[in-house]
Amino acid sequence: MATSRSNTSNHKIIGTKDPAKSYTDRISTRVVALKPSGEIAIIYVKEGNYYKLPGGGIEGEESPTEAALREVKEETGAIVALRSTDYFATTEEFRFQQHQVSYCYLADVVDDAGEPCLTEEELADGFVQQWMTISKALEAMSAVEPTTEFGSFVKERDIFVLTEALRLIDSSS
Repeated sequence: MATSRSNTSNHKIIGTKDPAKSYTDRISTRVVALKPSGEIAIIYVKEGNYYKLPGGGIEGEESPTEAALREVKEETGAIVALRSTDYFATTEEFRFQQHQVSYCYLADVVDDAGEPCLTEEELADGFVQQWMTISKALEAMSAVEPTTEFGSFVKERDIFVLTEALRLIDSSS
């Protein structure tokens, strides 16, 4: 799987690798999907009380960029164009029995008229898609207290991703 990173310093490790544990590897993507208005797609998860960015695991033989486009469409209904095939940041999580690496992309929303196509699990978890500025999203993410350990991992990861995205956007304007 070929991937490249535009800046090798934008990497965050969340959790601690326990040498006594055996981890299952998972490769995933996260997307900061921007509308021309400056708003981004963000998802509130009622079950667990946390916010997350669109994204998820890579399926089959798809590339990280293909997974990024698919996940945004599934979770938000939006069609996006990646600003670059290079990811701008990565996160590495050691949680429970899983070692997850997420490749993070910036994208522009091309069409937001579609409807999310959520899984049964996402529906049961109470996914609610919202649009807000990156600053408001960071405020919302920081303000909530997740009720699950998983939600705490997601909060730490996605605050890092949004902070890096904001830094990248500010440096290019």
